[in-house]
Amino acid sequence: MISLITQYFNLNKILLQAIGLWPFQQTILVQLQFTLLSGILTAAIISQLTTFITSKCTPQCIIKHLSIALALIVALTKYVSFYVHIKPMKELLIQLQYISNELKEKKEIAIMEKYGSNARCYTVILTSFGVLSLSALLLKQCWSSILDNIVYNNISRPYHLQIKMEYFVNQKKYFYFILFHLNIAICIGIIITAATGTMFIAYFQYTCGMFMIASFRIERAMENNKLQDINNKHFILIGLSRAIEMHRQAMKLCDLLICRFDTMYFCLIVFGVTCLSLNLLQIFQTIASGDIQEFVLSIILVVICTLYMFVANLVGQEIIDQNNEVYVTVYNVQWYKAPLHIQKIILFLLQRGVKSFTLTIGGLFDASFECFATLVKASVSYFTVLYSTR
Repeated sequence: MISLITQYFNLNKILLQAIGLWPFQQTILVQLQFTLLSGILTAAIISQLTTFITSKCTPQCIIKHLSIALALIVALTKYVSFYVHIKPMKELLIQLQYISNELKEKKEIAIMEKYGSNARCYTVILTSFGVLSLSALLLKQCWSSILDNIVYNNISRPYHLQIKMEYFVNQKKYFYFILFHLNIAICIGIIITAATGTMFIAYFQYTCGMFMIASFRIERAMENNKLQDINNKHFILIGLSRAIEMHRQAMKLCDLLICRFDTMYFCLIVFGVTCLSLNLLQIFQTIASGDIQEFVLSIILVVICTLYMFVANLVGQEIIDQNNEVYVTVYNVQWYKAPLHIQKIILFLLQRGVKSFTLTIGGLFDASFECFATLVKASVSYFTVLYSTR
């Protein structure tokens, strides 16, 4: 028996517990944790947007603050959406565990373990990238203070935030409190992005494993030695029915997760494309002005947005490929040697394979490499329009 949480979801569990989103641990204290963290993020977003009140709203100012505020809005959107749907997420994980418990064949268990290892690798790599991004952002925020203490030890320099915030207080007096709040908000945002993103990836990796198991069951049911013995038709039917059931469950679990988080995914696409476009524009503006620190921030945000879009669509492409592999397997078996009623079942499967199975967001976007190219192209197009009208 495979223990998903113990073997493969342990890092996901730690990340989700850090922000109060682990589905199997929901107490009053965790609810208070969610309220506190979402409040910190909301305050950071508001303090970004209120700069439009106290500062002159030039196009450059609007682009600069919106590019950062949108990144925080993306994190808050994921956080709230995951929390609202935490019970369905728990039920989906229970279903995955139940399906894993039902696996008896060593080959099927090995397939599920392979995709569990893939999920863990995704989690480790993306979490490591999140830690590096967080370190770079925090170092950038504290850069002025480091210069004060090391290079300009005997020279008094005015404190200023690299990411401008408006709290309607004396920023010189409360500089370190403001800096602390900003850094905490950045930490929370990156942890949310890593924790929820890797959880979804792990979930879809297991559904890929289910598609692979369905292919294996079809191959095993339609082995040549079984087809030649008419007495085996009962075992062939059982094997095919088990394969069809596994395939049906895989599609159902994918549809359930997309259905629950469809609105969130659609909002993330809109915010992500906008954020990427604005930060691309910000990069070109900082190159012209020679502001290296602003350039570094924009580069980090562009890399995060692009990587997030790519990985999300990579997972969608894997789902498409694994589903297509099921029908390729059906096509390649020696179905013509099977009894007539079994050939009818095979024909039904082939007809079902004519329609591609995809993770569709908002009825508009099918997660795939093509979708990733479309989103990047749209971001570059919006950036080009903004750059030409500045």
